[in-house]
Amino acid sequence: MDCKALVEKVINKVGKNGEKWYKVGIFVLFLLFTNRGLSMITFIGDYTCRLDDKGRVSLPMAFIRQMGHGMQERFVIKRDIFEKCLVLYPMDEWERQTHILDSNINPYNREHNKFLRGLLKDTAEVSLDANNRILLPRRLMENIGADKEIVMAGQPGKIEIWPRSTYDEIDSGSDDFAALAEKIMGNISKDKNE
Repeated sequence: MDCKALVEKVINKVGKNGEKWYKVGIFVLFLLFTNRGLSMITFIGDYTCRLDDKGRVSLPMAFIRQMGHGMQERFVIKRDIFEKCLVLYPMDEWERQTHILDSNINPYNREHNKFLRGLLKDTAEVSLDANNRILLPRRLMENIGADKEIVMAGQPGKIEIWPRSTYDEIDSGSDDFAALAEKIMGNISKDKNE
């Protein structure tokens, strides 16, 4: 049953007084059935984690808390486009990303297909088990040169997974980072953010 039919069924049950709630009902059901009205989760913090012998890692409790009521058990993990790390997307965020792709990709364009193939190469669906652990695919871990120690670093809508040795080499306090921050953020006016 679609959202509109469900709302109409409710209105028929409650009679004339239910009509004023029609638009509210449509909006609420849209949010419930699509999750498109919900904002993306911003994962905060970076955590050193250790894989067990089977290649499982416990999702840090801070990330679980940050998901709150939107806690998800299914994720998509893929190789990052720019860095030698993996990216873990909650399924809702992955679906949001694929919606953006779907609306901008022409399946009958050879370049678009090549891009899509490259983007989706080395991608897998993973799930949390009862102990909040994720089995990280060995082939993806080998692809980034990770061993037993990794860093899970929060980002807006995703979690990056780095080999600890590689992550430790990132120097975000350098003058290069300050120059990059100034270049990207220095010309943003306050009006755009309000």
